[in-house]
Amino acid sequence: MPRGIAKDHDKKRGALRQGAARYFAENGYDRASMTGAARECGVSKALIYHYYNSKEDLLFDILQAHLSELSDSVQVARSNGLPGLIHAILAAYADADAEHKLQLDALATLPPEMRRPLIDLQRRLITIMSDALAAENPKLRGDRLRAATMSVFGILNWFYMWNRPGKGLSREDYADLATDFVRGGLAAL
Repeated sequence: MPRGIAKDHDKKRGALRQGAARYFAENGYDRASMTGAARECGVSKALIYHYYNSKEDLLFDILQAHLSELSDSVQVARSNGLPGLIHAILAAYADADAEHKLQLDALATLPPEMRRPLIDLQRRLITIMSDALAAENPKLRGDRLRAATMSVFGILNWFYMWNRPGKGLSREDYADLATDFVRGGLAAL
């Protein structure tokens, strides 16, 4: 008789994702191993393989969970316009620096069939932001709208690289600054 799924299966899987994301981000996904990920998570190699068949499956799960949570947050914030989106994105990025770094650095290493649904999630985020920017400045269209959209993500995506918690602006204050900055730029176009 097959063994059932443990009651804490999802909790364990989430802890493995978080620990492995931190390990992959710190050591570089291409140089990282499942053995190292298991060590970082404080579990045996056999246990990590119980949950994931391969390093690629683990990376996919990390990125899929991160992008899905981000997409859900943005979807909820959509009705609050540009300020709501910027705040929601930066809030979703809190405590997800490793996942975010992997999204930027390691997504391209996955095979196309694993990349495709993740890219679809990214595109959904881009569309929502693009719609918010177009609502702020209806004259902005085509390549200029796309460039403005990607510029906003550039402002938000790199926050984790230079921000040091407890120093300088809080995440919330930076979201306000970024909103003012983007709105000012849109008004000038």
